[in-house]
Amino acid sequence: MAHPADSSAPDFVPRAAPPVREHLAAATGLSEFLAGAGTLTLDERRLIVDQALLMLEQNYVHLPLKTAMHAVNPVQRLRVLRRRLDRQTADTMPVEWLFHSEMSEIFHSVRDLHTNYLLPAPYAGKVAFLPFLVERYEDAGAEHFIVTHVAQGFSAPGFGPGTEITHWSGIPIARAVELNAARFAGSNTAARRSRGVQSLTLRPLRMHLPPFEEWVTVSYTDGDGNRSELREIWRIVDNIALPAFRGGPGAPAGVASAEGLDLDMEEANRAKIMLFAPNVLARKRALDAGEDAPGVRAGEIPTSKPEVFRAQQVTTAAGTFGYIRIFTFMDLDVEGFLTEFVRLLHLMPDRGLILDVRDNGGGVIFNAEFALQTLTPRRITPEPVQFISSPLNLRICRKSPRELGAWLPSLEQAVEIGATYSSAVPLTPEDGANAIGQQYSGPVVLVTNARCYSATDIFAAGFQDHRIGPVLGTDESTGAGGANVWTHEHLVELLAGDPGTPYSPLPKQAGMRVAIRRTLRVGANSGTPVEDLGITPDEPYRMTRRDLLEDNADLFERAGRILRDLEPHAVSITDATAAGDALRLKVKVTNIDRLDVYVDQRPRASVDLADGQADVTVPDAGAAHSARVEGFASGELVASETAMLN
Repeated sequence: MAHPADSSAPDFVPRAAPPVREHLAAATGLSEFLAGAGTLTLDERRLIVDQALLMLEQNYVHLPLKTAMHAVNPVQRLRVLRRRLDRQTADTMPVEWLFHSEMSEIFHSVRDLHTNYLLPAPYAGKVAFLPFLVERYEDAGAEHFIVTHVAQGFSAPGFGPGTEITHWSGIPIARAVELNAARFAGSNTAARRSRGVQSLTLRPLRMHLPPFEEWVTVSYTDGDGNRSELREIWRIVDNIALPAFRGGPGAPAGVASAEGLDLDMEEANRAKIMLFAPNVLARKRALDAGEDAPGVRAGEIPTSKPEVFRAQQVTTAAGTFGYIRIFTFMDLDVEGFLTEFVRLLHLMPDRGLILDVRDNGGGVIFNAEFALQTLTPRRITPEPVQFISSPLNLRICRKSPRELGAWLPSLEQAVEIGATYSSAVPLTPEDGANAIGQQYSGPVVLVTNARCYSATDIFAAGFQDHRIGPVLGTDESTGAGGANVWTHEHLVELLAGDPGTPYSPLPKQAGMRVAIRRTLRVGANSGTPVEDLGITPDEPYRMTRRDLLEDNADLFERAGRILRDLEPHAVSITDATAAGDALRLKVKVTNIDRLDVYVDQRPRASVDLADGQADVTVPDAGAAHSARVEGFASGELVASETAMLN
């Protein structure tokens, strides 16, 4: 579980942190790394292609959509590659990187960050990097690319945060980003452009081949307007290890199948922490050891999960508001994730909350959908998901009826009648998605960008579909990753013990992932797929230079103005007392004109309000276990609170 170096908060990155210098010293040059890479035999290459064909033909839920939208045929390309391998011998097979290049191109052709070819050893676990980060902003309609972070131990004359990049190896920087974007998967234009910027200086080798060039020449303008150039080599280093995706204590049943993660973004975020925010690692290690966490920035609220959350209050011209950044939903401790999120919500001012999920590549879908209930009085309807209809998916569901039985009848029917998809059934348990209800009653604005993906797409879709608040987007859409993803390893395990299983373990840490179930939206957007479309923000916004260099200064001002114009609504049970057989409730309200009272989940009273407080007596309820009050404004449910009584 990790988050990126906070790209809009330079003071978050300690410039003198020794671990960064150590990572630079431990890095290997690109040519040296490649000299020892490549040990796959011809039979191992054939096995990888066969398993890829199986997954794309039988498991890949977006294959019809991607074939139509992007005019690609990955299955046929794999068949052609397999035929070429049949004609090769151990003496005539091409060098290994050409094989990886073609496999990567085939998987990238569907523009789906859930569906990946994962390179084997020695690429697995490595990251290629340049020792600085570049980010994009707009000014009067023109786009600019500036350095926002520089690794400790690296320097060049006039080169640092705020330096503007003009050319990349002789190519105008905007064009270089476009060329980069075309090479990497991304479901829409905004997502591809965002990946094009990130991959300028950071490429996890689990997902991508090493750069073709051994070095880049960067042309830049310093703060005084002087033009300079530097030549910087690509370095290879071990990335922070990604834990296996498995359920842990507190994890609901089925968590191992509930992944919704952009692995490329997760790996990149981990690398950013390692290189540019080692204080986060130090805080996490201290917390795990039961020690005081070092390095908490001024005004920041300490959290037990610094790799997942950051919380503080922000002061704007429109007022003071809460701010919570969710860096990742990749936390296997589902109960712990929700508990810590609720704790942070209770520390936020009630006038409004800025909830920021930018650059969040997703994680556990349960975390994303369980969190929604805490922000709204409305009942959450989790997004339904569908398998593509295939004999193999039917076989998988039959093997796991407890977990996958809800899709079984429709798949049995679909195979017979030729339907493309199974029925749409929620993956997240609806009871869990509504177990604790609203915990924060102030207005909320959600901040997104094109690097929001997978479970974060699902979170943003649920936020918008349940009308929790406005979505403020720094790109024209989110990353559009509308699926639940399974690994090849997980598919092998699901049919373990079946003597006829078509899945075979892959060699030398090679891997594959596939979008197995697609997600559909609910509410007013019911039935609309998330894939390739993403979530369009209600309020568009373009990042500024101040945002990148001064801790989101202009973004916070914009969010503050939005929150200022939203009317707050709240209900709070201030006292609950048994009076004989009756239950007496004192309720404080804000901007509420009607109050409905439920006792032990049954409707028992409804009162009209004219001021900010209500006293309600419910007969025959003295021994009740719970009470819930729901507040309405002009007939619309706007706030609720539940109190446990005995």
